[in-house]
Amino acid sequence: MQTSNQTSADLPRRAIRELPDELISQIAAGEVVERPASVVRELVDNALDSGASHISVRLAAGGVRLISVEDDGTGILPEELPIALKRHATSKIANLMELESVGTMGFRGEALAAINSIAETTLLSRTGQQPNAYFLDGRTGELRPGARGVGTTVEVKELFFSVPARRKFLKTDATELAHCLEAVRRHALARPDVAFTIWHDGKLIEQWRSHPGPEGLAQRLGDVLGEDFLAGSVPVDYQSGSVRVTGRAGVPDISRSRGDQQFAYVNGRFVRDKVITHAARSAYEDVLHGQRQPVYALYISVEPTRVDVNVHPTKIEVRFRDSREVHQAVRHAVENALAAPRAGQVSAAANALPESLPLAPAAQTTSWQATPPEPPPSSYFKAFQQIFPRQASMDLSASRHAVEELKALWAPAPSNDAAAPSLESPSAAHQAPPGQTPSQPHNEPQDWPLGRAVAQLHGIYILAENQSGLIVVDMHAAHERIVYERLKLQLDGARIASQPLLIPATFAATPHEVATAEACAEVLGRLGLDIAPFSLKTLAVRAVPTTLASGDAVELARSVLAELAQHDASTVVERAQHELLGTMACHGAVRANRRLTHEEMNALLRQMEATERSDQCNHGRPTWRQLTLRELDGLFMRGR
Repeated sequence: MQTSNQTSADLPRRAIRELPDELISQIAAGEVVERPASVVRELVDNALDSGASHISVRLAAGGVRLISVEDDGTGILPEELPIALKRHATSKIANLMELESVGTMGFRGEALAAINSIAETTLLSRTGQQPNAYFLDGRTGELRPGARGVGTTVEVKELFFSVPARRKFLKTDATELAHCLEAVRRHALARPDVAFTIWHDGKLIEQWRSHPGPEGLAQRLGDVLGEDFLAGSVPVDYQSGSVRVTGRAGVPDISRSRGDQQFAYVNGRFVRDKVITHAARSAYEDVLHGQRQPVYALYISVEPTRVDVNVHPTKIEVRFRDSREVHQAVRHAVENALAAPRAGQVSAAANALPESLPLAPAAQTTSWQATPPEPPPSSYFKAFQQIFPRQASMDLSASRHAVEELKALWAPAPSNDAAAPSLESPSAAHQAPPGQTPSQPHNEPQDWPLGRAVAQLHGIYILAENQSGLIVVDMHAAHERIVYERLKLQLDGARIASQPLLIPATFAATPHEVATAEACAEVLGRLGLDIAPFSLKTLAVRAVPTTLASGDAVELARSVLAELAQHDASTVVERAQHELLGTMACHGAVRANRRLTHEEMNALLRQMEATERSDQCNHGRPTWRQLTLRELDGLFMRGR
């Protein structure tokens, strides 16, 4: 280090010279090999590229003493074995065109050379055309005949023996073993057609059999992540342009406190990508409670020329040519998968019910009932009307209907003692809709996924029976979701109304923000924002969405520009609008201690079956729970 009284002229000059090959490989190993799991990942990559159908991984001392990866792939010719351990030697690519459209797991040609520089490495391989295998010692270069079937075995012993300082940073054997298992698990989730076996210190600890065919992925997900994941997730299959998203998304009920079960693959390669993570999280935005983390396994297929995998030596990061396209595809894929109510599809009986919840006159107020809620201030109605501006693209009649419906729901219950019709008798809730004759059959009550209401508990819960047992419904949370989803549908697809600011709000902007505002002026306009350059380093906000006019215009502009630069800016405005709609839905939903008739309770159950995302309220809390007959029998020790 140069001291304060020492000049550059006093420092000794060092000549510029080339580094030795071994030192170059050890420097590369610092990027490629972080721990034993890094070696496992690279060797399994090569095994998969060789066309293997079964891969066996053997470990000792968490992979520090031994890592052996054996496959039944095509093998390596004896004359190519010494070349395989040289830097930048690979069979995967030969020119720039192949690099830009690479479809293999490995392609950089650095892994084996880097591993060989910091550990004792040997190769044993045989091709189908050879009578016997050949063995190569990575340290001495000795090549001699050996015995094994067609395929390749790579053994790595005493990891970091030549760089002991790196070995001190390793954790316990159990920790390193867990990382190795995770590395193999990530590969196994992407290739259900390949069998994987993992041994540690001579003991079999994991074995995943191959599952070829269209149902193979679901079987492999069940094997690796457990049957609970399979039972608590929904299939994902969505196509948008050149991007296709498949896999399974976990329902909010199986969310976790940590994001340790989030698997994203791009063209079969496990990646950690902010675009994908942000898109998946935004799809769970109004169905997850608090800071819970979703669980998913998503497989993204995109043209190889539209994604750059040559970003990092570990190949775990990628860069998309159009990240916004991928973001939208992932978000819509997960949203669509989670939208269908898990209680079942809409039945004919649900279709025969009116759109609005028929709140029949409530019974006489008793001592246990709370006073009906007061109507909310008129500002909510004004805000609601602002969301639906008088434009040709809006359905004004539907907007007025929604406002009137909310007013009806907010109105206090009448005190007259009108008798409500019974569930079995013909009523307004069971009349056929226009265009359908009364003679058309309806589903029987036992066919309804959420069953038939039998009672109301403490003015909060609805108890219903279905074929499986007992359903318990939080009536306020359930109706809150119904109203919320209806308001979202009214707003969906409309150009967001904007309100000009009397005095434009200016702020000092970075060059990146200025460039984003100029390039995305049309998108900003659709979001109700008018952001234009005021000077070379200043942006002016001239208009904001009507519903957010009272907020901080500069903060909103910065947030939207930041999202627009990386993802999709509509999520920022949508989130703010959905918060307002959620507040309105909360006020519009039936309140606790509001006594409902059987017909009202059944109408609510039918609406839940017909409403998207009705399994959670817009705060992420569950709206219903199923208690099976077996669980009920267990409570009373029946059959024991």
